[in-house]
Amino acid sequence: MRKIHSPKIKLPVLAIVFFMTISIAKGQNLQISLSADPVISWFSSDTRDVVNNGARPGFSLALQADNYFTENYAFSTGITVLWMSGRLNYSDTLHLRFKNSEIFVPGNEDIIYKIQYLSVPVGLKLRTNQIGYITFFTNIGLDPKVVIGGKADIPFSDITDENITEELRLFNLGYHLTAGIEYSLGSNTALLLGLGYENVFLDTTKDYEDQPVDKIGQHIIKFKLGLNF
Repeated sequence: MRKIHSPKIKLPVLAIVFFMTISIAKGQNLQISLSADPVISWFSSDTRDVVNNGARPGFSLALQADNYFTENYAFSTGITVLWMSGRLNYSDTLHLRFKNSEIFVPGNEDIIYKIQYLSVPVGLKLRTNQIGYITFFTNIGLDPKVVIGGKADIPFSDITDENITEELRLFNLGYHLTAGIEYSLGSNTALLLGLGYENVFLDTTKDYEDQPVDKIGQHIIKFKLGLNF
């Protein structure tokens, strides 16, 4: 079966977004952060006919702007590119549609989904006053996201990296909760360390007429590693 590659991020578009965000951040009440976050992700299902069959590693890159309307409270937004993955197992044979082909997957065989999202999170950030070199923070909010790539591995048939976007809903929505510390490096620069959880609660996959009706959610744990400036 021919290998089909998923769409790539258009780097010029991201560069424009990056520099627009930097220009917005020149106000004295704004803070910019960049982070590269390892993630662990898995699926959830509302039916016994489709079950999660394990967590998988992933990664995200985030550019965040925090607009402080008081000393300790900020409106937070930005742009995130997320690579998440997970395993689903269907009890019955599944007719699976790829971009330019299709396959029937026998029941009780794993399907590994690898999904790439572009997300624009919005939230509220709360931070403490600085204690020594350390400031504690939390961030809670919503994560509208759009699929910009999707691949699948079918281990039983040795299929890898097939384009699976035909099976994925284009838009999704989640909520996030992040907590961590900012360690001051001097001036406005700080090392950012945190732990975050995101629940993507709208249905991830399409339900064609010959497929089981289900609602597939996603759960993501992020290990935040970044820099404030």
